Amino acid sequence: MKISESKYSNCLYFTANALARKVERIAIDSWKSVNLSPSHAYLLMLVIEEPGLQPGVLSDQLQLKPSTITRLIEKLEKKKLLIRTMDGRITNIYPTPSGKNLLPKLKECLKQFYQNYVEVLGKEESVRLVKSMHQLIDKLEG
Repeated sequence: MKISESKYSNCLYFTANALARKVERIAIDSWKSVNLSPSHAYLLMLVIEEPGLQPGVLSDQLQLKPSTITRLIEKLEKKKLLIRTMDGRITNIYPTPSGKNLLPKLKECLKQFYQNYVEVLGKEESVRLVKSMHQLIDKLEG
């Protein structure tokens, strides 16, 4: 059944979540080669590109709750891809050499993800959709 045929097709909540699940499947497939979830991969890329970030900055950049950021960091620490250091009361996050070495593969996964959804939606529609979503999120944050 197409979502447009669903009883709740006019509901923003239902439609947004259905889209998120579809995009999540494409993203998970795109990141399989590095054995990381998309959220872990994006966090790692941020830290590689800007070593020493604090969890609050990561939370803002990824639009995730601080508790979620902490769980992501812990898992990446267990995989020996990140380390946390304390400077007084400030926590800084740094990539390990193993984490840094993953950057080319991470960028390739990001490129693959983009290509996968552009293949389905088309380039113009993809750009338009992302831009519209930014505007909607900004309005809803009001």
